[in-house]
Amino acid sequence: MAIAQTDTMTQTEKRKGSTAALQDFRLWWLVIPAFLVFLVFFVIPTASLFGLAFNKSVAGVIALNSQITFDNFVRIFTRASYYESILRSIWISAIVGAAGLFFGYPLAYVIAKTVKPRRATLLMILVLSSMQLDMVIRMYGLMVLLGDNGLINGFLLRVGAITTPLPLMYNVFGVIVGLVQITLPFMVLSLIGIIKAIHPSLEEAARSLGASRWHAFVTIVLPLSMPGILAGTLLVFALSISSYVVPALMGGWKVMVLPIHIYQQIAEVGRWQFGAAIAVVLFVTSIAAVAVYHQAAVRTSGGRT
Repeated sequence: MAIAQTDTMTQTEKRKGSTAALQDFRLWWLVIPAFLVFLVFFVIPTASLFGLAFNKSVAGVIALNSQITFDNFVRIFTRASYYESILRSIWISAIVGAAGLFFGYPLAYVIAKTVKPRRATLLMILVLSSMQLDMVIRMYGLMVLLGDNGLINGFLLRVGAITTPLPLMYNVFGVIVGLVQITLPFMVLSLIGIIKAIHPSLEEAARSLGASRWHAFVTIVLPLSMPGILAGTLLVFALSISSYVVPALMGGWKVMVLPIHIYQQIAEVGRWQFGAAIAVVLFVTSIAAVAVYHQAAVRTSGGRT
């Protein structure tokens, strides 16, 4: 009797296991269309471009060949204009990430802690509305504001605060301002959900034990929101280091970063191989930043990612 019951239970478990496996297999079919799009329109073109990086640089030639050379990478790291652009791209993106966190965290905190739904919705609409306009239009708006004859310089000249226009554009400062303006909503959206997930009772417990509001924020809220901070700064860094439109418009082709070099080599000179090599360097730099942030996330989360 006991053996028969055991066999019945075993058969039932096998049926459940096979049914679950069949359901999992069916769910994987939902992934196939997205995987094919990702493969055809991203993986294959990107792999082809990266393959070009190891071919000899010839103007106007795009076809891949079997001759492998590292001359393009040697040229990048032996000419000051290129490796300086690498460093410039990194530190500009790091400054933009820090500035985005400085300006975005207070706004995200206010939105997350707003109790009234209407007020919170209004603030969210204001954040999202800045993302509805095209990037080029937003940059032209900044150019009207920061130009030599723009609103800021015009006002300061009229009141006599300055005698010559301030250099607010066509330099690193203009590029940083433009990138912060573009990436700030991404930072805010990355932080809101994390801050909302922090239960208010934790702050109340710290306040009941004698901690000030600022001390409770520094010791409770800020450490618990670290995953959102890391995610937001990583997203802002990635968007900044790969941006072409902002350095071109706000930098006036004077702030040479890696995307500017890629455009010049491919679109203007026609040297796809050398432009692809610069793209590989940009990709590796971004991956290195992701690795650094991953290690920081592991340390701040106690070994959990």
